[in-house]
Amino acid sequence: EVRLVESGGGLVQPGGSLRLSCAASGSTFRNYAMTWVRQAPGKGFEWVSSISRGGDDTYYADSVKGRFTISRDDAKGTLYLQLNSLKTEDTAMYYCAKDIVMVVTPNTVRGQGTQVTVSS
Repeated sequence: EVRLVESGGGLVQPGGSLRLSCAASGSTFRNYAMTWVRQAPGKGFEWVSSISRGGDDTYYADSVKGRFTISRDDAKGTLYLQLNSLKTEDTAMYYCAKDIVMVVTPNTVRGQGTQVTVSS
């Protein structure tokens, strides 16, 4: 089974940038589509972005389109999310997940998350 470990979160001012990483191990990363989801304090999970096997196709929630960029490096077994023009409403725990995940369930394979806090 694949194991996912996120990193790169932190505290950033509005308008700032962060780059999140998700390192995969235990399975063949290139065989899977991948997804980023997030959970703001007191709220449910929100789908953020997905990327196909090979990386040719990317998908974004309207709330992040034009500001976030998803990418993958199959040689390194790593998924990325570049976060630009951050807003306070982007504050959340960010998780990477195996496959295209629009709704997080108990069966969703995901990491432990990395916290992003946008505040002045």
